Formats: sequence, structure tokens, C-alpha cells
Amino acid sequence: MNGAPRKSSLRTGFTTGSAAAAGAKAAALVLAGHAVPAEVDIPLPNKERMSIPIQECARDGNGVKCTVIKDGGDDPDATHLARITAAAEPGPEDQGIDEIRISGGPGVGLVTRPGLSVPVGQAAINPVPREQIRMAVEEARKIAGLSGPLQITISVADGEKIATKTFNPRLGIIGGISILGTRGTVRPYSHQAYRDTITACLDAARAQDVSWVALCTGGRSERFVRNLHPGLSEAACILVADFLSFSLQEACRRNFARITYACFFGKLVKAALGHAYTHARKCSIDFQILAAWCLEAGLDHPRSEEIKICNTARQALDIIGSADNSQPVIRALAARALASIQGFAGWTRGIDLVVFDDQGEVVVEM
Repeated sequence: MNGAPRKSSLRTGFTTGSAAAAGAKAAALVLAGHAVPAEVDIPLPNKERMSIPIQECARDGNGVKCTVIKDGGDDPDATHLARITAAAEPGPEDQGIDEIRISGGPGVGLVTRPGLSVPVGQAAINPVPREQIRMAVEEARKIAGLSGPLQITISVADGEKIATKTFNPRLGIIGGISILGTRGTVRPYSHQAYRDTITACLDAARAQDVSWVALCTGGRSERFVRNLHPGLSEAACILVADFLSFSLQEACRRNFARITYACFFGKLVKAALGHAYTHARKCSIDFQILAAWCLEAGLDHPRSEEIKICNTARQALDIIGSADNSQPVIRALAARALASIQGFAGWTRGIDLVVFDDQGEVVVEM
């Protein structure tokens, strides 16, 4: 009963792309002589609309800069509360008569590696938010009767620092954050941003001719798998968190020759249980089933009974590890997990797994 009201009260936020579009529209309006708006109504990529507050606007030479505070709603990420500024000024003489040119300023990253939706050498403003910015500025021009070429420059205060908390360095985006957003809004706990990042990392790996990727549940599993297999580059290690089935399917779509799932014992058991998404909030380990599997694989009855009342996967692994025949039992569990993983992927060729303990020692690899 307590969960339902909380779910209905979750607040939707907006993307960095929508923040940039709102700032750009406001700046274009003020450039044309309008008063500084308290908020602006902008188009969203999904054809809906949204009103976004304007934090501040100021004249800057022959242009105008307007700032929006990015709001992640109830699903905040590294860019939540970032100050995103759009500057609007008349375009240079070599610009098309009504062209809107959009570029990145300080705090917006520069793409340095292939495989992303933005070419190497350009500012990391993705195609969908770039079009959203252009549409918002076109609206401002129609409202204000503004003609002639315009230069729109997007910048982010402390963007380079914020970017260290994102996947940008891994993707070869340097100097700042990306301007993102395929919907324009941020749905609480939608996970869309993380899924988009996973696919972007896989695309980047494919573009760099990576043939073997490791789908790692986090930073530690990545570190451990790269220690185990030094030939794996950073680009080959994809941080997938709890998105097991989604990541496998996306990796298979890109035809990597080998896909390794690198995890800890708890994720292994959840995979064996058939959980496509492995977050503790969405699924838990059934220790009764785990105990039955262990007994079937040859673990003695007393230890199997202990597993039934475990609270954590680590506790269960310690119990299994105390038995003389621990490896056959663990391999039997891994075989179940691998079958499940291959089922999510839709094929068996070139898919394997490696499981680590907390110290980075290999529990099982198959």
C-alpha cells in the first residue's frame, strides 16, 4: 500500500537537450527585442510540448545568453542541476541566409572516436536534441519576426568536471558532457538513459573493430576481467549494471565474435533463475531453489539446508566453498546461468561468462 502513492507522485524532469532548446529559444526571443521570459514553451522530440523555467538571461556583446538549470525530476543523474547556457547571436556572413548553426562551447564534450551518432571532431550534441534546438529557435524567429542567420552556442558550467561522472571519457568524448535526449523528458526510473549509454558504448566498440566485448556489471567486475584478460581494452568493456537481457541482445545485434558476461555470484544466481533485469528492487534470489540446485549438483544435505536460510548470495557462496566438491556444484550453477544467458541472447555461439569473488579471484569461468 505504501508503494502506490509514491509511484504516482514521482516527478518528471527534462533532458539536457530540452534545457539547451529552452535556453536557445529564450535567447533568440531576447535577441529580437522581447522581454526576458520567466519560462518558455518548447517542442519535444516526441511531438509533445513542455514549459521550462529560464534561470537568467543577459546581453553578451551583440548576442544574448540564457541559462537553464537542468532538472532530472525524481530520476536525477550526473547532469541534474547543471547550468546549461545557450548563446544566440547573428551568424557570420558566410552562413546561409536563414541558417541556424548550432555548436558546442565550454563544458560540451568533443567527439574523438568513431561509432557515435556524432562525427569525430564535432561537439557532442546528439542529432535528436540538435533538431529540437533548431525547432525551438525556429519558433522564436516566427514569434519575433526575426530573420537572417543565427549562431547558437551551447555551453555547460563545470561540464568537464560533470563529465567525469558519466560514460563520456569511456566513449572518447572529451572536455565536457553530451547534450542528449530522445524524448525530451526524463521519466522517473525509466532507465532509458542507461540503455542508451549501453548501446552507444557497443556502437563505439564496433566502430573501433572490437571483436570481443565483456558485459560487466560494474567497475569492479570490469577491473577484474581486464586483469584476467589484459587484451581487453577499455572500449571492449561495457558497463551494463542490471540490464542483462537488453545488453546481450544489443551485443548480439552488432555481431561481436565473442561476448563475455562478467559478474559476481549474486548476478550469476539471478541469471540462472531467469531474471532478465537483475536489480534487487525488481528481483531477489530464491534460496529454496538455489539450495535444491546445489543438492542436485552433489552438495551435501546439511549445507543445502543452510543455503535455504541464507540472507545473501555471498553467504551462500561461502557455504558452497566450504565443501570439498564446491567446484562441480558451482559449475552446475554456472551452466544453468549460461543457458539462461544464451536464451536471452537468442543464440549460443561465442557467449560465455566469468564470475569473481570480492577479491577478484575467479569463482568460475565457462
